[in-house]
Amino acid sequence: MEEYLLVDGYNIINSWPVLQSIAVNDLEHARARLIEILQDYQGYRGGHIIIVFDAHLTKDGVEKHEHYGNLEVVYTKTNETADNYIERWVNANAGIGIIRVATSDYLQQVIVLARGGTRMSARELYLEVESAEKERNRRYVNKIKYNGNSLGTMLNPSVMRKLECWRRGR
Repeated sequence: MEEYLLVDGYNIINSWPVLQSIAVNDLEHARARLIEILQDYQGYRGGHIIIVFDAHLTKDGVEKHEHYGNLEVVYTKTNETADNYIERWVNANAGIGIIRVATSDYLQQVIVLARGGTRMSARELYLEVESAEKERNRRYVNKIKYNGNSLGTMLNPSVMRKLECWRRGR
């Protein structure tokens, strides 16, 4: 069964300390960092992730979608909040699989639960992402060991001598 995770982008940025500190000076960078973090998470966990950012205060804003594999970024249209978009999406897609919504907005969580989705707080998402990263590192990254292969061990001795002479200017 397919799994979909909808993320209230600004709610998460304003809840995760690492992203809050970035957003103080550069909101665009904080958005890009959240997308990068969730791309890594999606690559390890699988499923589909939809990050929704409010654009409801912009003038002449049209809904915009960007796709990065199984991760989609949505910028809502003018006068539509991320909450509105998420509610509409959950309503339209009920029954297609497991739908989870990550937000710390209590009212949004209640609405999502009433419409058949499951909810997780920003903190729960942070802990899950952190846990997945540790698991990935344990399984893959830490198993990559330096095997001692360097250029010097792969060249024949006469070539090594020539290179050493050039290095020393002889």
